[in-house]
Amino acid sequence: MTASEVHPPLPVDTAPSGPAAPKRRRQVSDHRARVAWTMVAPAGLHALFWIALPVLATFALSVTNYSVLAPLRFVGLGNYVTAFRDPIFLTSIWHTAVYTFFTVPVAMAIAVFLAVLLNQQIRARAWYRAAVFLPQVTATVAVATVWYQIYDPYSGLANKLLSFLGITGPAWLADPSYALSAVIVMGVWQGIGIKMIIYLAALQNLPDELFEAAELDGANAWQRFRRITLPMLRPATLFVGVVSIISAFQAFDQVYVLTRGGPANATTMMTYEVYKNAFATFQMGMACAKSVVLFVFLFGLTVLNRKLTGGDEDE
Repeated sequence: MTASEVHPPLPVDTAPSGPAAPKRRRQVSDHRARVAWTMVAPAGLHALFWIALPVLATFALSVTNYSVLAPLRFVGLGNYVTAFRDPIFLTSIWHTAVYTFFTVPVAMAIAVFLAVLLNQQIRARAWYRAAVFLPQVTATVAVATVWYQIYDPYSGLANKLLSFLGITGPAWLADPSYALSAVIVMGVWQGIGIKMIIYLAALQNLPDELFEAAELDGANAWQRFRRITLPMLRPATLFVGVVSIISAFQAFDQVYVLTRGGPANATTMMTYEVYKNAFATFQMGMACAKSVVLFVFLFGLTVLNRKLTGGDEDE
């Protein structure tokens, strides 16, 4: 056996050396940058033309009297002053806040419970997960149409169930005392699925060693959930909370299908008021101003939610 067989020669570095090496590396880096920008360009152009420019146009038009039927004229903050003097718009802000206050935390609490339950080794859990998630992937108009039938005062499922208990059900969508609650119930039901899936994904990433150690130390199921599961779900809770608040403030389809903002403006929301100004009375400037108010509310609530859930501590 020769020495070369015992000690094979080291591989020779074929990369260019000397003055040509930096140039070659620069060429490779430029090529990668061009490829990266080419891949990003379609999404960037989409965001520019369909998100950034409309947002800027909304802010610009909110200080004008722009409408389809009248020439454009600058009015300054006049639209904002008029909006906040409008009792119906103020009512829509209150209804949107109430809708968000009930749908977001209630749906999140139910979603956490279902995520923990469906994370266990139970039979047919994939079917249960799909059943819970199904309303999320169903068109809101279709879901609202089904709930419209459920709330029918004469043949609806809701009043039929109450009749078995000897209770006469109300006209859910025609009574101002019950209409908003009916819309909230539907919002909670439809929003559970996506929240459950996010929490379920977060639960599956938690280390089993922590739960095993806590169980060996004598912690019961509730203590493990409160002391380990909930704190470690905080990043998921921050994300779910922000997305849910944005979704709740943008609620429109269910209101349009179920009540059209009625009865007597009992279910009108901020988005529905924007819709009415833009496409019913063609007051585009006023609609843009109310959209900006909606944006400010969403931004403020997102920051507040981040503070309350401790999102800044992760940085």
